[in-house]
Amino acid sequence: MAQLSDDCFAFGGPMMSVDEAVAIIAARVRPVGESETVALLDADGRILAGDVAAPLPLPPFMNSAVDGYAVSGADLPQNGDRAFPVAGRVQAGASAQPVAPGHAVRIFTGAPMPSGTDTVFMQEDVRIDDAGNVILPSGLKLGANVRPAGEDIARGHVALASGRRLRPQDVAVAAAFGLTTLDVVRRVRVGVFSTGDELAAPGAARSEAQLFDSNRFMLMAMLRRLGCEVGDLGILRDEQAALAAALKQAARRYDLILTTGGVSTGEEDHVKAGIEQAGSLVLWRMAIKPGRPVAMGIVDGTPLIGLPGNPVASFVTFVHVVRPTVLALSGATPAPLQPMPVRSAFSYKKKSGRREYVRASLRRAADGSLEAIKFPREGAGLLSSLIETDGLIELAEAVVQVVPGDAVGFLGYAELL
Repeated sequence: MAQLSDDCFAFGGPMMSVDEAVAIIAARVRPVGESETVALLDADGRILAGDVAAPLPLPPFMNSAVDGYAVSGADLPQNGDRAFPVAGRVQAGASAQPVAPGHAVRIFTGAPMPSGTDTVFMQEDVRIDDAGNVILPSGLKLGANVRPAGEDIARGHVALASGRRLRPQDVAVAAAFGLTTLDVVRRVRVGVFSTGDELAAPGAARSEAQLFDSNRFMLMAMLRRLGCEVGDLGILRDEQAALAAALKQAARRYDLILTTGGVSTGEEDHVKAGIEQAGSLVLWRMAIKPGRPVAMGIVDGTPLIGLPGNPVASFVTFVHVVRPTVLALSGATPAPLQPMPVRSAFSYKKKSGRREYVRASLRRAADGSLEAIKFPREGAGLLSSLIETDGLIELAEAVVQVVPGDAVGFLGYAELL
């Protein structure tokens, strides 16, 4: 079971910056440390548990990069065309016989280079005479159109490093090495609660004063995209003792506990107090909009993160707090988000000292540049703003105003998820 060290951190006073919160996570969360072996096709999206060094060079043998004719570099024409007898043909996947000096061999893309050859003429650059000889022009350099053994990856090179979140192209490299399985970190186990008497589960009876719970399903879907094993722990009602008891029970089963709602300062917001009753509070409140009320604590050694109840605030704080926590628990190589520069097509004012995320869509301007268009409404409870936009504009703490034409950083939902 992964644990968070129970050191005492200062909180209260000035709100913690996003970078400070992420630094605490990176420094204190210890990886789960357990691994498992999975089939190659099941490795996509998983975290590699150990380095993968190339057991053979890629490509494993020198081969032709084109369809054409292979010859020895010592025989290359120097001053005009030269005729070569054609000594056979080599297809991809076929073995090659040695070629005598002064001869050429018909060769196809991917076929092994015969002994005695090291250069390939492209078929469109040659012609065949009436005697069946191939006429090769002068001017080609030795080694042209050939892929040397190990040109791509040398034997023994660490091609895939431990901590890498595997992608389809990484799976392709492992397959090219002839591997059928990979050792990956076991999935991080996350238990997810919603909190609040105002919530009803989808499919259940809903009173006139209740809302169907949407955050829990959004967060569970986001966790699954991060490769987590997710436990649906339902809705916790607004009762501090019961909430604290549920948190302690979840701490025995999961590597991370995630809650949504109940972390603000209202009389019926019990998550912060529940964390303090069940364990200890590490941080509370971040200088981020939307999403200021975020709680992080420790319950019996298990980290807990309490996200806001408004869906947009929950989404944004998941990206910037939960995502790095999951990556740290899985031992993944840190992967800071890199906003893409685009041009603002909107005006906006904000407070200094707070990082803000503006929901926006992209469009192609008349000059070909990408422009960001701000969603017309501000509310952190607007689910429509997440489905009718392409991503988030990140405005750093020092920014106080944006005007049309300014360069801004864009984080697309595809990258965030």
